[in-house]
Amino acid sequence: MNDQKSAPQSVLVIDDHVLFRDGLISLLESTADFHVVDQAGTVSEGIEKAFHHRPDIILMDFSLPDGTGLDATKIILDEIPECKIVFLTVFETDENLLKAIRLGAKGYMLKNISSSSLLASLRALAKGEIAMSRKMMSRVVEYSRAMPVPPSEDLLAKLSPRELDILSALQDGASNTQIARQLYLSENTVKHHIHNILEKLGVENRRQASVLAKQMGLKRGASPSASK
Repeated sequence: MNDQKSAPQSVLVIDDHVLFRDGLISLLESTADFHVVDQAGTVSEGIEKAFHHRPDIILMDFSLPDGTGLDATKIILDEIPECKIVFLTVFETDENLLKAIRLGAKGYMLKNISSSSLLASLRALAKGEIAMSRKMMSRVVEYSRAMPVPPSEDLLAKLSPRELDILSALQDGASNTQIARQLYLSENTVKHHIHNILEKLGVENRRQASVLAKQMGLKRGASPSASK
């Protein structure tokens, strides 16, 4: 029998309220499940430290001095798609919740949550669950039911063979750096192609593009003509 315990999840805390941030870090460090690698109080500082530490989890405030947690989430997940971002906020509006989920956040909870519920929700992330209350989850479900029917495969005809290669890599959660290495391209070229892919597919970010690719049955090495 293997009695080895799994390593604690690395956590970055991004919040501009120092007192709340200190209390949150103290709570996380009191458990064996989590290890706080750093903290930040702004979007720019949070992005810099996320790129440096590449944490398993980021606890993200919504309102920050130089922008919003949504701004940071988009940039961070473009580079570290495997990172699990969980919003801890005082904002309960549907618009903020849905924007966060659409960008790829793995959770959205209010700051008045109990310590035990917060820790339980964060532990559930490792099992592939979403860190969210039932009330908020029901809102997401209602929104999903109202979403339009998935697009036809004709969208693939808009993409060049190279763009299809990159879209396939996005499905695997590859970062820009990894895609550049795989396809022998510069990172700037990859960023340019991804920008074009998002525009042609009519989506906001790479995660939405990945979802569409899966819905359309795109396979690695496919081409527009082969997809019809």
